[in-house]
Amino acid sequence: MGKIAFVFSGQGDQYPGMGKELAAEYAGARQVFQMCDRIRPGTSKQCFSGEEEELKETKNTQPCLFAMELAGTRVLKEAGIKPAAVAGFSLGELVACTVAGIFDEETGFRLVCKRGELMQQAAEKQDTAMAAVVKLSREEVENLCERFTDVYPVNYNCPGQITVAGLSIQMPEFSAQVKALKGRALPLKVKGAFHSPFMKEASLAFSQELEEIEFHKSELVLYSNVTGNPYSEDGKELLSQQICSPVQWESTILHMISSGIDTFIEIGPGKTLTNMIRKIAPKVKTYTISELPVILAELESKL
Repeated sequence: MGKIAFVFSGQGDQYPGMGKELAAEYAGARQVFQMCDRIRPGTSKQCFSGEEEELKETKNTQPCLFAMELAGTRVLKEAGIKPAAVAGFSLGELVACTVAGIFDEETGFRLVCKRGELMQQAAEKQDTAMAAVVKLSREEVENLCERFTDVYPVNYNCPGQITVAGLSIQMPEFSAQVKALKGRALPLKVKGAFHSPFMKEASLAFSQELEEIEFHKSELVLYSNVTGNPYSEDGKELLSQQICSPVQWESTILHMISSGIDTFIEIGPGKTLTNMIRKIAPKVKTYTISELPVILAELESKL
């Protein structure tokens, strides 16, 4: 067996009830939710019983996902399953930084709360949307975006899937042109044009927030959305730039595999990252946190 990586999901997979079973069964998970509730009252209630529309609001989505993902991580680590490397998709990178020891759990949660607020404020200034384009190549999507003044490729997910973000008014025509090329544009459950130039203001404001935080040396190999490589430069710059830069997810996974990672555990409410990883590298082993009993049975015996 090679090395294990934890990967943390971003917005889109959230659902009412996420994390409820973890908190009910594991004391470590409950402690994480209690910590989040002290800092941001009502976080666990939003996770466990919030309305779907409420969870779609970026200022709610990001703290709730962070809480659920950190709780899942706590359960795995207390069972003796520890990663050699971590990476997170968009807001998931804040969880990865926390798990890697860049900053402590409370600081990570406070940062993600602020990040969600800033990104929602930026999103509310323009009517924007995101869509996952499937069945087209990277070059086809990039060339198509160049035909539009305000549509951008923002997430390089896996072969045959790139997310775009742009003005809502331009998206129907963009989707029509995707269809003409025999692709599909699938709308995402987010409210905003994340990782695009529309987020520049949020990026700058978040940079100021990060200046007040003391960063520590990473205890794990920590990968950046911006570069697709391990952190080797100023983490504050990478985290602020990430908000308005494309997520290089496919590149990240390929670099992790080349470093010896052969087992990925997705910690989040869905299996979006797992599906992407299977398309990038079908032979690696993948799990989701929803398969916790299987993870504990199969991996604990190998540690």
